[in-house]
Parts: sequence; C-alpha cells; structure tokens
Amino acid sequence: MTGVLDEVNRRTQLVGQNRLELLMFHLGDKQLFGINVFKVREVIPCPPLKRMPDSHPVVAGIAHIRGSTVPLIDMAKAIGKAPLPKTEGTFVIMTEFNRTVQGFLVSAVDRIVNLNWDAIRPPPKGTEKGSYLTAVTNVDNKLVEIVDVEKVLELVTGPAKGVSAEIAQAGQEATGRVRRVLVADDSSVARKQIKRSLDEIGVESIIVKDGREALDTLKELAAATGSIDDQIALLLSDIEMPEMDGYTLTSELRKVPELAGLHVILHSSLSGSFNAAMVQRAGANRFLPKFNPDELAAAVLEHIKGSADS
Repeated sequence: MTGVLDEVNRRTQLVGQNRLELLMFHLGDKQLFGINVFKVREVIPCPPLKRMPDSHPVVAGIAHIRGSTVPLIDMAKAIGKAPLPKTEGTFVIMTEFNRTVQGFLVSAVDRIVNLNWDAIRPPPKGTEKGSYLTAVTNVDNKLVEIVDVEKVLELVTGPAKGVSAEIAQAGQEATGRVRRVLVADDSSVARKQIKRSLDEIGVESIIVKDGREALDTLKELAAATGSIDDQIALLLSDIEMPEMDGYTLTSELRKVPELAGLHVILHSSLSGSFNAAMVQRAGANRFLPKFNPDELAAAVLEHIKGSADS
C-alpha cells in the first residue's frame, strides 16, 4: 500500500507543473513515436496470439494477459505504415483509457522521458487531415511523433454513439441563462464527438485545440465584458494537450480573478486511479472519463440547470 501511495504522490506532484512522462517506441524503423505514460499499464514481450476471424485488419489477434482476453492492435498498420512483419521479438504496450484495456504491438521500446508540455507542439500545418498524430516534440534532436490513440481506437471500434433520445429531449427543454461551453481538446476525434453531443442537447460550443488557446480565449472573453459568467457556462477540458495540459490550465484559471469561479470539468481518456487526487489538486470541479455521450451531456446539463436555479 505504501508503494501505491508513493506513486500517487509522485505523479500528483506533476499537477500544475505542466509536465508529462512520455514512453517512446519504434514501429519497424528509426522514427520515434510516443504515448503518455499515464495511459500505460505495462510493457511486455508479445505473447502468443490467437487470430480472430472477421476482426478489424489492424487487430493482429487476441492474447490472454493477467487473466483477461485483450485485443492487440498493430500500431504501425493502424497509423498507415507497413504492418510489422512478425510478432516474434516485438513488444506490447498495455494501455487503459476510454474505459477499455488494449495492447499495441510495437517493434521496440526506447525509454521514458520527462518533458514540459510546452515542448509538445501540434502537428505541422497541412498534416492534420487524415493524420494519426496529435502532437510532436524533439528529444535529443530527434523528432518524436505522438500518436492520437483515440483516433486509432475509433478506427477499430467505430464512431461513438450519439446522445440518447431521452437526454437529448431533456437538453432541448432545459433552461439556463448561459448555454455555451468552451471545449479544449487536442484530438480531432474527441472534438467531433464532444461537439456532436453538445449540439444534440442544444448547447453551443467554442472549440480550441490546447490549454494555452483555452486560457487566452477565456481571458479575451472576460476582458470584453468584465465577467466570464455571462458568456461561458463551463470549461470542458482534456488533460493531455500540447503547450499547456488540463491540470495546469485549471490551476492558471484559479489565479485570474475574472476566471477563478468558472466551473471546470476535466474530461480525459486517462482513466487510471490517479485522477481523483489530481483533479482535486488542480482545483477542477469534476473528472469525467471519456467517452460516454450521455454522461457528458448529463454533466453539462446538471451544471447549466444548477446555474439557472441559483
């Protein structure tokens, strides 16, 4: 138990410091790729695989790991590269996010590096459409491409369902002085999912791609009228984002008098056991794991209705 508590404390120290730990790996060549360590359960040599008929082409097979049956996705093939020629000698990055456990086959694992989020940049302009990158960075003068894992998973599982008819109707009937949400998320898939859910409950959205842009937008809106409460009902923010993460964004908001009272929901695929402590430390009002359209819509409507009643 002491070890678990020490690990929670160590990771929560990163909150407000705008830092992340990045696991770097290869997909059959010298190019480095990365994934946030918070998504990673463990890294293991590839176990024996069982091929499944009618599975998605990027699913290399399933394996029995720690008592569970886990799909293993060929990461190289999933992002448009040549598939790994064999599984012997490869590794599996076991991950947990979006409430599921899955493994990603990679040819080799490099190392873990600790970086500032402000060293993480959006992909170069012109590469967004069709790209499976969510960000890039440089480590030891080498380009590291950070994979949009949510987009990879959508490839396998298909698009998320919309808001249920019951909640959509409740959203259209709900009253609220302000029905606009600022959404900050670096994943193109997540942005589309969130906007669709908000549209279905009749809530307007302003969409930005990272924490820095979110903070600048909120400051500009507050400066225009002197109060953010007349313009934005709440902030819905991802945690992992280039330049400024969601924890740091929340901490920075609390330092600005005009923004300090803004309701903040951190909405993330990082569904590990550390989030409750981190959300509390950052000063957010709530954590919501991705991605359940009804839960998201209900949380937004609950706050909008509460604001109208107060």
